Amino acid sequence: MDSTSEAPEPQNLVHCNAQHGLHLERDRVRELLADGTFFWLDVDGPEASDLEILRDEFGFHPLSLEDSWRFNQRPKIDDYDGYVFLVVFGASDEKDTDGLVEVHCFYSERYLITLHRDRPPSLTELRERYVKRATPVDDPARLLHGVVDGLVDSFFPHLSAIDDRIDSLEDAIFSDVTDAQLQEIFAMKRQLVAMRKVISPQRDLFSSIVSGVEDFPGMTDEDQRYFRDVYDHLIRISDMVDTYRDLLTGAMDVYLSTVSNRLNGVMKQLAIIATIFMPLTFLTGFFGQNLGWMVQHTGGLGHFLVFGIGLEVMTLAIVLTYFYRRGWLNR
Repeated sequence: MDSTSEAPEPQNLVHCNAQHGLHLERDRVRELLADGTFFWLDVDGPEASDLEILRDEFGFHPLSLEDSWRFNQRPKIDDYDGYVFLVVFGASDEKDTDGLVEVHCFYSERYLITLHRDRPPSLTELRERYVKRATPVDDPARLLHGVVDGLVDSFFPHLSAIDDRIDSLEDAIFSDVTDAQLQEIFAMKRQLVAMRKVISPQRDLFSSIVSGVEDFPGMTDEDQRYFRDVYDHLIRISDMVDTYRDLLTGAMDVYLSTVSNRLNGVMKQLAIIATIFMPLTFLTGFFGQNLGWMVQHTGGLGHFLVFGIGLEVMTLAIVLTYFYRRGWLNR
C-alpha cells in the first residue's frame, strides 16, 4: 500500500505499486469488503497475483479478468452482474513512447478498482487530492467521473502543444526547408492517428452512456450531467484531432511545393548555364575540325579576334540580353 503524501491516507483509498514492492494484500481487501463502505482501489502495474485476489475476493467474471490483464484494447464498457468493466484512455507524460495511458475500471456502488501499467498524471493528481483532504472517498459515480474526466482532459495540453508546433513548423518551412521538418510532420501525424483510434470509440462509448443506452450502477440524473460534460469534451478533442491532421496534410503539401519550386529554380539556373556554353562548345568544336581550307586560310591575330573571341562575346551578349528581358536572371 502506498501513501503518496505525508497526510494520512483515507482508509477507503488503497494504492498499490508493484514497481515499489507495494502489492495488493488479500487481508486488506477483505477488510474493505467487510466494512461495507465504498472504497477506491488503484493498482499500478497489476500482476497475476493481484488478479487472483480480484477473482477470489470479488468474484469477477473470467472474461472481465481476462480483459483487465490484456492491455492495448479499444475503449469499451461491459455490463456484468453487479458491476461494469470499463476501458478508458488518456494522455500520458512525455516520457511514454505512444503518448497514451490505458486504464481498466471495475465499478459498482461499493467499489472502484482501477488498473493501469502506465502512470496517468491525472489519476495521480486525483488520488493526491483525496489524500490531502484525508476524508473518506464517497459518491461513487462522482469519483468515476473524476477518473474519466481527468483522463479525457489530459489530451488538451498535448493537442495544444501540437497546435503550437504546427504553427512554428509552417513558418520554418517557408524560411528554410529541411528533411527534419518532413520527419516531424510524419511523427505528429502518427501521434494524431494513435489518438484518433482511441478518441473516436471513446466518444461513441460516452454517447451511449449519456443517451441512456449504457448505465452505471447507482447513476442519478445529476451524475449523468457530469458524464454529458465528458462527452462534450470528447467531441471537442475529436474535432481538434481531425483539424490538426488536415493542417499537417496542408503543411506537407507546402513542404513538397517549396521543394519543387526550389528544384525548378535550380533547373532554370542549369538551363541558363547550358545555353551559355552551347555556342562556345559549337565554336570550339568548329575550329577544332581538321579542315584543309581553314588550316590554309585562317591564321594570325585578326582571325583569332573575330572568330575566336568576337563571335563568342557577341553570342553571349545576345543570350544574356534575351534572358534578362524575360526576367529569368532575376529569379
